[in-house]
Amino acid sequence: MPINVSPIAGLDPSINDLRLRTAAFINAEILPVEAELYPSLRGWFETDEERERARRRSIALREEIKAKVNEAGLWAPHLPQEYGGMGLDFLALAYMYEILAYALGASSLFGIMAPNSGNASVLVKYGTEEQKQKWLLPLVDGTMESGFSMTEPEVAGSNPRAIRTEAVRDGDHWILNGHKWFTSNGIDANFFIVQAKATDPTGELGVQGQITSLIVPTDLAGVKIVRGIGIWGRSESDHCEVVYENVKVPLENTLGLAGQGHQAAQDRLGAGRVFHCMNSVGMMWRAFDLMVERTLTREVHGGLQKDMQFIQGFIADSYMDIQSSRLMTIDAAAKVANGDPGVRTAISGIKVFVPNAFHRVVDRAIQVWGGAGVTNDLPLAAMYLGARTLRLADGPDEVHKILIAKNVIRQYERGGSWDFGS
Repeated sequence: MPINVSPIAGLDPSINDLRLRTAAFINAEILPVEAELYPSLRGWFETDEERERARRRSIALREEIKAKVNEAGLWAPHLPQEYGGMGLDFLALAYMYEILAYALGASSLFGIMAPNSGNASVLVKYGTEEQKQKWLLPLVDGTMESGFSMTEPEVAGSNPRAIRTEAVRDGDHWILNGHKWFTSNGIDANFFIVQAKATDPTGELGVQGQITSLIVPTDLAGVKIVRGIGIWGRSESDHCEVVYENVKVPLENTLGLAGQGHQAAQDRLGAGRVFHCMNSVGMMWRAFDLMVERTLTREVHGGLQKDMQFIQGFIADSYMDIQSSRLMTIDAAAKVANGDPGVRTAISGIKVFVPNAFHRVVDRAIQVWGGAGVTNDLPLAAMYLGARTLRLADGPDEVHKILIAKNVIRQYERGGSWDFGS
């Protein structure tokens, strides 16, 4: 079923045009060949040769689609035009994300697959011109892959200031030591952006012990990829456990100023939380379409599902979950775009509400589809696991709830009340 998109009254005409063009591309170029793009997720093959033919076909097909995306002027919408992107502002990008998420894996075909997209944005903001030429441009043209290395097994991921990885200056290098895990894209990455507490005995590079971002090529001596961590019953994933043992990182690979690492991570994660939620809305949209479509044709106990009150309740509840999630997320995106000082509360609100709503919507769709809902024939099972993971990624629900409550209480303690109309 194609995504149904029409212009939104009152929205900037350029954003409406972007939404319509993106939807038309998804419907014409991606949905008809979705199963061929990622055969490993869907297919059973009688022979290894058949599997290999499908793999080669999928690679070629993805490259064909990427070329068409470039021709349509839709490549890398998150990056400035001088670095090969569309130069979209934050709100326009958020609207585009929800459309892209409707199709399985479409974001990567538009040049905005995490973690490369987030790392590219950090390089644009904090990188020197030399760093952009060496690391950013290859990311944009697809000749390099990157990873983001922050979370550590020994400390709570919800408190990034507690990281133990250290970088100590030694002449023209940092000596990096630490233990990370859930380093994204760790298997294929050519370099990681690593968060470490930096110490410069000379005092030239700022306050001691502050979090600093380092560009670390994965082929440096001492970078040890321990494993791709198995998740959700799979034997491995591309989220890796990494040990850094006396890795000599050139000072020129310091991303931004020493001590700016925490802010760079928050810039990356804050924007990422909004985009994760818009992605979730797009996937909910797809799950909803699949669910309702099924009710129109599936007969159970003498009648169509669409006529059964339990199923009608599913449809109504999912409609409300999606509408609420979408409006909350667009509001948060608008606050980011306008520099609203209350944006952190809005972002925490969607970070809790939307993944939970996403989980509920997909769960209902699986119930309607029955056994087929948990097979690889449909995208629902992958959505379900992704929705549950999002309740941990970029900060668990509980941390965001605490932040919301503290911000609200602070407002009342100052003698004001909360303005839900702002």
